[in-house]
Amino acid sequence: MKKRRNKFLDIRVQFFFICMAGFIGVALLAALAAWGLEHLGVNVPMFVWLLIFTLLLGSATAAGFSIAFFAPISRLSRAMKEVAGGNFRVHVETKSVFRDIRDSFDSFNLMVSELNATETLQTDFISNVSHEFKTPISAIEGYASLLQEHQQSPEEQAEYIDKILFNTRRLSALAGNILLLSKLDSQSIHPQRSRFRLDEQVRQCILALERKWTEKDVDFDVDLDSVDFTGYEGLLQHVWTNLIDNAVKFGPRGGLIRMRLIEEDGSMLFTIDNEGKSIPDEDKSRIFNKFYQGDSSHESEGNGLGLALVRKIVAIHGGEVWVEDPVNGSCRFAVRLPVEK
Repeated sequence: MKKRRNKFLDIRVQFFFICMAGFIGVALLAALAAWGLEHLGVNVPMFVWLLIFTLLLGSATAAGFSIAFFAPISRLSRAMKEVAGGNFRVHVETKSVFRDIRDSFDSFNLMVSELNATETLQTDFISNVSHEFKTPISAIEGYASLLQEHQQSPEEQAEYIDKILFNTRRLSALAGNILLLSKLDSQSIHPQRSRFRLDEQVRQCILALERKWTEKDVDFDVDLDSVDFTGYEGLLQHVWTNLIDNAVKFGPRGGLIRMRLIEEDGSMLFTIDNEGKSIPDEDKSRIFNKFYQGDSSHESEGNGLGLALVRKIVAIHGGEVWVEDPVNGSCRFAVRLPVEK
């Protein structure tokens, strides 16, 4: 750190001497002019005083300019060292007359604010990941320990095995979602765009979840326009699967799920409604965040990654996703995507 500071001071001293050299050069030119005029017989006491005044004014101006320019940079340098030390709550202000310096301060404050938000998200991410992994692992360990005792009836053993398989699938889905989100965030995944029938893809996702909606005796009201879409087919499948799965999961037993797919004005609108409880207003702006769950007790099935994936994939396609309350009081998710002709 000391070595960097000395280097910075060297630059400041160099800048000061450059300014001084400029003004001294002007003074020398004035002295040279005075000397020439003296040889021509002209009285030059005024030029001598002008030379001294120019030298003093130049020195004062150079010093003032150096302080005005480098003082805020010095404060910014100290703030950067605090950020490097892990303090992401630093905020610096300046009233410098130099616009570039003011812009640098604004950019620095924005950078620190983003770093602070990222650190908070990372801390929450680690905390939530730990919890979400710990819960199914503990369940698997518990049921496996019970099976080791060999004191259960065949029915109980079958139930314990089902619980182990359920939590194993939960772990697998969690790991898969984390991996996919990580790849999308880092842009390390490069799928190929293709043209396909969007309505057929939605129907395939409904069929893929047949076991879940059959167990809850859920009925469907589906009206899908025929839409030819160009995009990332494998990624969009996650969107419909997550939305349909959530509608089944959080809807009532024996309920009805309504789905609509409409092509209009160069875009397509997909909506899915269930008869479950509407989402509170305070949760609507956060349900698409990673690991956010309206059920803070984490007792409901899910890990808070599905909707984060939905938003990310929809954004990659240049679209938007939101949640709203229909007139009938159910819960509705809507997705709008641009359609290429």
